[in-house]
Amino acid sequence: MSRYVTVASVSHSPSADTEEMLTQAAQYVHRAKLMGADVIVFPEVYPHLQATIKQWPEVAETLPGPTCTRMMQVAAQESCYVLWPLVERRGERLYNTLAVLDRQGQVAGAYSKMFPTTGEMEAGVWPGEEATVVETDFGRIGMAICFDMNWRPLWEGLAKNRAEVVFFSSMYRGSRQMQAWAFEFGFYLVSAITGELGQIVDQTGHVLKTSHQDVLITQTINLNRRLLHLDFNWDKLDAMLGKYGEDLTFDLTAPEGRFALGCKREYLSVEDIIDEFGLERLEDYWARVIEMREAMLRVGHVQ
Repeated sequence: MSRYVTVASVSHSPSADTEEMLTQAAQYVHRAKLMGADVIVFPEVYPHLQATIKQWPEVAETLPGPTCTRMMQVAAQESCYVLWPLVERRGERLYNTLAVLDRQGQVAGAYSKMFPTTGEMEAGVWPGEEATVVETDFGRIGMAICFDMNWRPLWEGLAKNRAEVVFFSSMYRGSRQMQAWAFEFGFYLVSAITGELGQIVDQTGHVLKTSHQDVLITQTINLNRRLLHLDFNWDKLDAMLGKYGEDLTFDLTAPEGRFALGCKREYLSVEDIIDEFGLERLEDYWARVIEMREAMLRVGHVQ
């Protein structure tokens, strides 16, 4: 079935005054909702950004704490998901966390930065241990925070946990890296950056929207879409079009030998189309190649 969702991000540095910052954040959520947004993400440690890292133990809050509770009320009022970043205190430990606040104003999940910088760890920030994926009413979302962008285990974990959209809350841009991870693992990526150049990137690595013109950006995307390899699949194009015609979309990235197959028809899943026409999923193709290679190497070693 078609699964359209409108994603949004805010990219800027907030006011140092907490009350003003929260008021402004609420205004951005309200505006995003008026633009059709289902989910909006803010930059890394947004409510605590004006504090130095040495001050993090003083400003850290539990989950939910003061700023998070306020944004939970905003999420419920606007009936949208808010991804709210914060310095979290959990017992005696600090974490760099991104909380998922749902349409009812509840904490639906949270991700803690798996790969803090050396400076963060020296200041007492503990690494998270899981590539968290949260089930929402529109799909499965994953999260990454700033320095995480550099570390493959997180992105492999998000793919293994079947993330469809990954939200990147950060102080640095990670622009080309975003495109690379989106293309490699076939999910959408949405960034909220302290400063400029927030981006929304699709599964082929194509940049759909940037924040050059405005702090707030939104984009409607179809989650009923999958990235596939041309090998063993492209020869079935005419048969798929013959049955489903304009209900299907094909976005080809020929230099890399891949394409994104999407479906616009209500109640028709792209996964069902993949099964119906015997298309090979990208992860299955890679696994098959590796299995064949290892089998040949085992035979060669025996000989």
